[in-house]
Amino acid sequence: MKKVRTWIISILAVVAVLCIIVWCMWGREIRTLASLHQVGDNHYLYYMEYKADYDLDEVVARNIDQNAQLLDYVTAKIGKGIPIKGKSAQVADENGKLNTFNCTSLQARNAEGDGFLYGRNYDYFANPTLVTLSHPKKGYASLAVSDMSHFGYSLDELPVSFKKKLLCLASIYAPVDGINEKGLCTSIMALPHQPANQQTGHHSVGTSIIMRLWLDRCATVDEALAMLDTLDIRHDSIVGSGYHYMVADAQGHCAIIEFDKEDGWKTMVLRKPADCNHLLVTNHLLSPKYRTAEPDPAVGNPNSRSWWRYEVAEDYLMQHDGTLTPDQMYECLAAVHWEHLLLPNGKVEVTQYSNIYDQSALTLRLRPWNQYDSVYNFELK
Repeated sequence: MKKVRTWIISILAVVAVLCIIVWCMWGREIRTLASLHQVGDNHYLYYMEYKADYDLDEVVARNIDQNAQLLDYVTAKIGKGIPIKGKSAQVADENGKLNTFNCTSLQARNAEGDGFLYGRNYDYFANPTLVTLSHPKKGYASLAVSDMSHFGYSLDELPVSFKKKLLCLASIYAPVDGINEKGLCTSIMALPHQPANQQTGHHSVGTSIIMRLWLDRCATVDEALAMLDTLDIRHDSIVGSGYHYMVADAQGHCAIIEFDKEDGWKTMVLRKPADCNHLLVTNHLLSPKYRTAEPDPAVGNPNSRSWWRYEVAEDYLMQHDGTLTPDQMYECLAAVHWEHLLLPNGKVEVTQYSNIYDQSALTLRLRPWNQYDSVYNFELK
C-alpha cells in the first residue's frame, strides 16, 4: 500500500512540475486564449483580450514583411520550439491575382458632441471576425479588428477548441482597422496590383505590422507619418495586391497614405484640409498625381465600383457638412455596402462588417455581414 501511495505521489509531483513548466512557458498565451469567446449569438464574431507578450522591436529588426514569414514567426513564438502549422487564406489565385477586399473608410465630425467619428466598411468574403483588446507593456492600449481568414480560419474552421484557438494569437500582428487609447484610428484599403516595395535601407515591415505600430506607438497623425520616415513599407507580392491606409486622430487630423508606383514607391500623403470636417477613401488612388474622375484600373479597382462608392459617400458627407451622428454614419456606410457583389472570377463578396469608432469615447460599434438590425458594442478600457 505504501508503494502504491508513493507511486501516486510521485506521479502527481511530476504532473505538478509539468503544469508549472507549462504555465511558466505559456501562461500568458493560455490566459489570452481563455479570454477568447463568441460574441452574443453571432457564431462568426469573436472577442479576445491579448495578455501574451509580443515584441514589435523584434519584428521590425527581423524585417518581417511577408505574410508567410509573419505566420512562421508567430507560430514559432507560440510553439517555443514545438512545431505549429498555420496558413493564411489571403493568397493570390492560380492567375496570380488576389480577390481583393474593397473597403470604405472616413472620418467625420461627431454631431452628437465634441470629437470625431471614424467609419469603416470592410468588404470581403464572408469570414469570421475577431476583435482584440490589447494592453502592451510598451505602448498604448487598443481595440483592433481582424479578418480571421488572414491567420487560417474560415466559416468551416472556427476556434472551437483550445488547439484550434492557437492561431488567434496572430491577431495582434494582423489588424485591418482599430483605435488606441489616444483616439488614433487606422484602416487599410486594397489597391490591386500595386504592392509597395520601398528600398531605402530602413528596416522593412509588412502590410499589417505598420498598423500595429501606429496603434501601439502613435497618438497623432503627425507621429504616424513621422514613423513612416523610419521604415520601409513592403506589401506581400505573393498576395498580388497593394494597399493604402487612412490614419486619423482624436483632434480631427486625418491623412491618406499612398505609395508612388512610378517613383520607387515613395510615400504620398493626402491630408484632410483644415477647413473640412471629413475625409474619405475607397479603393483608388487619391493623391493628385494619380487621381482620376473616371474608373481606371491603373489607379484602383473598378470591379468594386470604387469611384461610385466614393461619389455616393462624398455626396452624403457634403450634404451634412461632414458632420454626422452615429446613425447617419451607419446610413452613409449602408449606402455603399456590398451584398452579393459578383466578381469576374465568379466569387461573391459581402460587407464583412461596418464599424464606427468614437474617437473621444473610445468605443467601437460593429455591425456584421450587412445585419443592419444588429450592433455589437465594445469599449476600450
